[in-house]
Amino acid sequence: MSSTFGTLLKVSTFGESHCKGVGAVLDGCPPGMRLSEADIQPQLDRRRPGQSKLTTDRQEADPVTIFSGVENGLTLGTPIGLFVPNKDQRPGDYREMSKIPRPSHADFTYQMKYGIRASSGGGRSSARETIGRVAAGAVAEKMLRERFGVEIVAWVSAVSDISADDVDDNLVTRQLVDGNPMRCPSTAAADKMQALVARVKEEKDSVGGIVSCVCRRVPAGWGEPVFDKLEAKLAQAMLSIPATKGFEIGSGFAGSRMRGSVHNDPFVAAEGGLGTRTNNSGGIQGGISNGASIAFRVAFKPPATIGLAQETVDFDGQPVTLEAKGRHDPCVVPRAVPIVEAMVALVLGDFALRQHTRLQNVE
Repeated sequence: MSSTFGTLLKVSTFGESHCKGVGAVLDGCPPGMRLSEADIQPQLDRRRPGQSKLTTDRQEADPVTIFSGVENGLTLGTPIGLFVPNKDQRPGDYREMSKIPRPSHADFTYQMKYGIRASSGGGRSSARETIGRVAAGAVAEKMLRERFGVEIVAWVSAVSDISADDVDDNLVTRQLVDGNPMRCPSTAAADKMQALVARVKEEKDSVGGIVSCVCRRVPAGWGEPVFDKLEAKLAQAMLSIPATKGFEIGSGFAGSRMRGSVHNDPFVAAEGGLGTRTNNSGGIQGGISNGASIAFRVAFKPPATIGLAQETVDFDGQPVTLEAKGRHDPCVVPRAVPIVEAMVALVLGDFALRQHTRLQNVE
């Protein structure tokens, strides 16, 4: 079940980067919710390749089709099948690399695990697999927004050593995020990021970055200690995204350098109950949401496939010089924003259903 994620709200993704298409099956979505392709397509448009000069040159419109689980515009409570075709396929671009494991890519590890691999574009290890996640996540996000008022916003907060330190988590919106191709709500930082990524692409190299995310109006009580803590599932979800290398929530690693008297989040009276004066916990305490905004960051490494010549060896151990062909992002973080949002929605949607089931059993 390595391609399935979730407990009550389950998503299974399928497809490789250069097969006929990719997609997902979402099981557990409640019945009676209005749903059409128009609810899903905007997030896929934000993820699709070829949307700016800063991304891969592969051209895909990525139109989604709902195959099942919806009738007369309403969800049936049965599995929702989602499919997106691959149109701009060029498996021939990878012919020379079929016998050479690309440095820091999954070619070698997939070959060792299965004894075979999809050599065109990385197969399941390609970021194209995330289309199914984004499509399913858009459905989960719609459920969260309509039933609970939950709002999820992610943005690019760093590229290489350029950081957007002037962004206020409480004020950032998707409209602000999508104001430039870098999906960075700080105009000054975005300009520097764009210049760097453009230069890196021209040099046939790559660069990494950080995506930050805030989830607002998440009710207190979501999370299943001790092994299914909310932050643990968020970490699993984020680190399952291709090219991720780090996850931190709330104060993150900086919190390890603080004293408890500074790091603690004192409680205050709030509308409808209690709130916290600060949010170093990142909206989660004891593995359970506390009603404050959930805030975290995800680190993405530089894309492994680059056009710059690299000295390596082939599968037989013979020295070769690899100049990878194909079309690849010089920096993945602008297109990773909707992927992060999708995986958050799938996690929160699953915990929302689990909490609802618990409360029903109590009643």
